[in-house]
Amino acid sequence: MDTYTIAAAGLPALGWALHGGLLLRRLATARRDPLTGLHTRAGFTARADHLITRHANALVILVDLDDFKAINDTHGHAAGDVVLTATAHRLADWCGRHGTAARLGGDEFAAIVTDPVRTAGLGALRDALDAPVTHDGHTLRFSASVGHCHREQLTLPVLTDALSAADASMYAVKGHGRRNTR
Repeated sequence: MDTYTIAAAGLPALGWALHGGLLLRRLATARRDPLTGLHTRAGFTARADHLITRHANALVILVDLDDFKAINDTHGHAAGDVVLTATAHRLADWCGRHGTAARLGGDEFAAIVTDPVRTAGLGALRDALDAPVTHDGHTLRFSASVGHCHREQLTLPVLTDALSAADASMYAVKGHGRRNTR
């Protein structure tokens, strides 16, 4: 075989390798929220399913920003984006190396930590989430309702059950006023 024949035979393999790399990059991008950089629901679910089955101390958190629509209506969507990004960074910082965080959509976030003892407590999370941000010369004050579920509260360590329990906890908080955690 001459050099040209060998090179020609290798081109399809190179093309498939490049195509595969592009597909993997697109999949990774689809699992990250473009605004916050956090996992999307799909990316979070895959990771959190794994973590909740393997870590007996797992803690699942749901966060919903209170009256977020008012920020967008009063200060514009750019201000809302600043609030969403700040919330994402604060939640990810709270998780640290012991968990993962996600933006599920809109103003709803989730997180799972595998070792809650090594993270700051829920009160620290609430305080971090409730801290104001500055945008375009305005101080934007907002709060978040935080619900949670410890894996030990579940009959089976299933993420859907943990999210459902955390959701119920979050809505109980909303029913008792702002700036609460349950």
